[in-house]
Amino acid sequence: MSEAAIAMDREGGRFTIEVDGHVGALYFDLNDAVMAINSVQVPKAIGGRGIAGRLTRTALDRARAEGLTVDPVCPYVQRWLERHPEYQDLASS
Repeated sequence: MSEAAIAMDREGGRFTIEVDGHVGALYFDLNDAVMAINSVQVPKAIGGRGIAGRLTRTALDRARAEGLTVDPVCPYVQRWLERHPEYQDLASS
């Protein structure tokens, strides 16, 4: 897979990436200084390529750059944070 770009749509509350004509997305809400990550959705056609992880890392990097904490509502993001201790300081709870 070539490194497709991840775009942030702040008003739409999502990060998106298009791979092979399919769109993966991470959905979030911003409330004060907290980014609540509600879900990560990657179509089966492009699953298993680390796309959900790339979306998650990008969202967390953006949260860190903007001085936000993260509420990992999404179970995938909760597990991702457990596996990546270098990001656990961002968790709001």
